[in-house]
Amino acid sequence: MNLERVEAIVSAVLYEGYILYPYRPSAVKNRQRWTFGGLYPHNYSGVREGSEPCRMQTQCLVEGRVDATLKVHVRFLQVMAREVGRLPRPLKSLHGDPDFEKVESLEVGGKHFYSWQEAIEREVTATPVRLDDLAAKSRICDFGYPGAREVEALHAHNGLVAGVLIRTQMALEGTLTLAAERIASDVYRLTVGIVNRTPFAPAQDMHRNHVQLYALTSTHTILGVECGAFISSIDPPEHLRAASSACDNVGAYPVLVGEEGSRDTMLSSPIILYDYPEIAPESPGDLFDGTEIDEILSLRILAMTDDEKREMAATDARAQQLLGRTESLTAEQLNKLHGSLRQLRPAANDKPSNPFDAWDAKPQLAFLRVSGVELRVGDKVRLHPKGGADIMDIVLAGKVAVIEAIERDFEGKVHVAVAVDDDPGRDLGLERMPGHRFFFSTQEIEPLVAASTTQGASA
Repeated sequence: MNLERVEAIVSAVLYEGYILYPYRPSAVKNRQRWTFGGLYPHNYSGVREGSEPCRMQTQCLVEGRVDATLKVHVRFLQVMAREVGRLPRPLKSLHGDPDFEKVESLEVGGKHFYSWQEAIEREVTATPVRLDDLAAKSRICDFGYPGAREVEALHAHNGLVAGVLIRTQMALEGTLTLAAERIASDVYRLTVGIVNRTPFAPAQDMHRNHVQLYALTSTHTILGVECGAFISSIDPPEHLRAASSACDNVGAYPVLVGEEGSRDTMLSSPIILYDYPEIAPESPGDLFDGTEIDEILSLRILAMTDDEKREMAATDARAQQLLGRTESLTAEQLNKLHGSLRQLRPAANDKPSNPFDAWDAKPQLAFLRVSGVELRVGDKVRLHPKGGADIMDIVLAGKVAVIEAIERDFEGKVHVAVAVDDDPGRDLGLERMPGHRFFFSTQEIEPLVAASTTQGASA
């Protein structure tokens, strides 16, 4: 198992939703975090009637000889509370645990500090085991992490301690279970189970943010095999399709990862993925946001005010690194984020496809009559959007445009496609490019050609 090849994918899964644009605690969507792969203490989960799960299970098929060996890694984030405290009076030095007042934020020494939640990466590694041995006897691995509390002094410009950061992590306990069942001469059904067994006294009115301190969050499993090969859960071979469909995955789903075609590593993720997921090579780093829309998010970060950037930098070390990385992007790096075409394949008839064929399939009209004037493609009209039109139409009121097409939709309604004369991208509109081609009804256009005596259908 080559963990280096899958590290980028694993990291993206681990920190998905960690902190979302605009990357500040004051943003509403950052007040409920840790939404993926959460495993809560088993007795708390029971009180919540399963709405907050305590277990995760991965089942998949693996082919292997007698000496095939399984390796399993479980990774998750442990949430750590970070509180900000203001001292009643400055101290020369910090000894023990001083008296302080908890505050949401504090400015000390020209820096801002915010109460927040941080995360610690955790990894549980099972002892490698042969599939044949695992089929004979399951393996149970108990794991745990002790609680801890750390107090950090915040120094003012004069060197005195004016505040403190208090980081608190709760003790965690869990169990990792491995089992295998031989379903054919060289095929096994593998089961990996994870349960949060942290002792916890649940209270009905306890806030979710507090319970998170006892949870395993962003939990996922990496499975590797030597002298064997995993079976794709998405596209298994026909003779194993029924057995693969019978696999019971709870809270996560396994996919093949690594170089396409390899079958020695699987990632069981709480986020739905395809086999062989990849991070775009143009991406300069984690943005922690769904679908990693790098260009839009990068431009939005650059457009933030100085005060917003200061809050972002003070929120979290990862947010600070993200800000610094984004502000240092070169013009060439930003251009690479604009978009790329990948894996283009010729059509079956080897003819280039036209992305506007769907529009061409609509019924076209040779002309239409508006206010006694016969209009055709190429004629000029003035635009008069009706009341209730959207803002993109309203700003075009009074503009002169040229008719690019006259179309009747499949419900029989007539639409006039136009390109606006003073649009710098008018040529793109005439080439049917979105964003420069606009549609209006016959009641929203005024002919700018002389009335025709030619008889024709009236619109």
